[in-house]
Amino acid sequence: VQEEKIFAGKVLRLHVCTVEGAEWLEEVSEDTTVEKLKERCLKHCLPGSLEDPKTVTHHKLIHATSEKVLTDTKTVLEENIQDRDVLLLIKKRAPPPLPKMADVSAEEKRKQEQKAPDKDAILKATANLPSRNVDRTVAHHNMRDFQTELRKILVSLIEVAQKLLALNPDAVELFKKANAMLDEDEEDRVDEIALRQLTEMGFPESRAVKALRLNHMSVTQAMEWLIEHADDPTVDAPLPGQTPSEATAEAGASSAEATAGPSSEAGGEEAKDELTEIFKKIRRKREFRPDPRAVIALMEMGFDEKEVVDALRVNNNQQNAACEWLLGDRRPSPEDLDKGIDTNSPLFQAILENPVVQLGLTNPKTLLAFEDMLENPLNSTQWMNDPETGPVMLQISRIFQTLNRT
Repeated sequence: VQEEKIFAGKVLRLHVCTVEGAEWLEEVSEDTTVEKLKERCLKHCLPGSLEDPKTVTHHKLIHATSEKVLTDTKTVLEENIQDRDVLLLIKKRAPPPLPKMADVSAEEKRKQEQKAPDKDAILKATANLPSRNVDRTVAHHNMRDFQTELRKILVSLIEVAQKLLALNPDAVELFKKANAMLDEDEEDRVDEIALRQLTEMGFPESRAVKALRLNHMSVTQAMEWLIEHADDPTVDAPLPGQTPSEATAEAGASSAEATAGPSSEAGGEEAKDELTEIFKKIRRKREFRPDPRAVIALMEMGFDEKEVVDALRVNNNQQNAACEWLLGDRRPSPEDLDKGIDTNSPLFQAILENPVVQLGLTNPKTLLAFEDMLENPLNSTQWMNDPETGPVMLQISRIFQTLNRT
């Protein structure tokens, strides 16, 4: 008995297949290398092929179940081949031949034909066409941006809404209610979780509320603001529209004037004055507050503080946009923000003739929405989703889009 057979490992019966459809059984021990097994397979299906030493390297064995390419230097046991497994004997594909120079030239020519024409080619092709003098600045201006135009629309609609609501016999009560809604809205703006985090750090609640409102409810930025302003004597000064004594005085004046009633001409004047004060109070609560961090960052670039505040107001406290505004043509200007739309324009007339808009203008909440979006354009989505103000905003948007396409 041969020595290698005495100490041979477990014998496995393997099914071997080729792409041509040949199939047979090979009996090998577990310690047989994949290369030896491949040679036996080639002897079986391709007699005489082993005369070329490259034949073995040009073929490979693949485990059919796992689709794994077997390594020549490993044994059957190391490749985890089991009895009755199926192996595929496949010849390696030859690499594709390199393209001929003529083919390369043809391909490059095809790519050049598909390439977009350059400026010289366009000028040559359009040389015989009649020229037109188009003022590109005017053409660009006519492509109105909805957000820019919306601000003008809101300024004019606020004036209309104020006049309509002032004609209502219950105008004072309506605006008291509106003012109360605004107070609730201001309270809702404070994130309770963020406020609790700051108070647990030891900051006074009033300071924490102020810091959160100045830093868009960001706990990290609010904390940095509180640390930076710890020694500031005005750190506890209330924000515009939040002075308790002022609010109490106005509330008392409102109740006193309301009792007088608009029965006489003097009473009518008092009611009108009260409405004016309420309008002013609403506007003070919506007064623009520049982001202090953005102000500092832009002033460090060498810009004047007033210029920086104007830039942030125009660009809704977005520092990068404000920087581009300062470095650019500075359009729109801060004065443009308070300009309304031409009341005789087809756009404004179409908006006022819409029944949904007409009904909405008699609702104090619509006026509050307009005021809020005027000072905080990022809150537009909130009012668009509101069941009372959403339909009005939707109609304004549709009318604008329709007329802008014509």
